[in-house]
Amino acid sequence: MIERISHVTVLVRDYDEALDFYTNKLGFEKAEDSKMPSGDRWLTVSPKQGRDVQIVLQKPGKATFGDLTEEMLGRIGQGTAWAFKVDDCKKTCDELAKRGVKILSPPQDFGFAIEAMFADLYGNPYILMQPPAGRK
Repeated sequence: MIERISHVTVLVRDYDEALDFYTNKLGFEKAEDSKMPSGDRWLTVSPKQGRDVQIVLQKPGKATFGDLTEEMLGRIGQGTAWAFKVDDCKKTCDELAKRGVKILSPPQDFGFAIEAMFADLYGNPYILMQPPAGRK
């Protein structure tokens, strides 16, 4: 049976620029970085306090996608609807903006959570979610 989500993938144009963004702008840590037998790179990052799920930074290539490579390259910047839990949505938005991260929507209180949205270097949108006080 399925136990849990361990990895999620975001398509990238360049491994090193993606690694730089996710580590230096978002404050994530590099979890894994190795060469696969196909010659592709296995590169993952995760939040410092959330290593149970890793984000695979994947550059579409022939070894992985074959004839679909061009189509997958066209999908860069069009994915994700992931939510990252934060303790203070406004403070996190302010810090990310100082680091040059594009904030798509400022923090808004929806009752069930305070949420904001930002984009990575390719335009992929992500949600910052602050649960109500007393909820984790």
